[in-house]
Amino acid sequence: MQLIGLTGGIATGKSTVSALLAEQGLPVIDADKIAKNVVRKGKWGHKRVVKAFGREILQADGELDRKKLGKLIFESPQLRRKLNEATHPLVTMEMVKQIIWHWLCFKFVVVMAPPILTRQLTKA
Repeated sequence: MQLIGLTGGIATGKSTVSALLAEQGLPVIDADKIAKNVVRKGKWGHKRVVKAFGREILQADGELDRKKLGKLIFESPQLRRKLNEATHPLVTMEMVKQIIWHWLCFKFVVVMAPPILTRQLTKA
């Protein structure tokens, strides 16, 4: 199996390239989508983030207030690290799960399009 990492800075066209590759039938594992999904209300990641930051980061409907959370983490490296510690393991687990799924489905080329790819791989 070949894993192709699609990386780049902000506004460099990663989403466009991902969409084009997906149109050609290549599976694309998008960590941004995974990261948003693992912290949805009722998910384990949501519980971990609320435990780390408190209920004051929730909207009235119980979902995370992304704007409020974003303001906190961009102002404080310590809080950003706290959020990463709560979410990155879950994102990584889901990415691995998707890689295994694609392998089991005989998809031998998979594109990974996460902003955290290089960080996660260099930690390994």
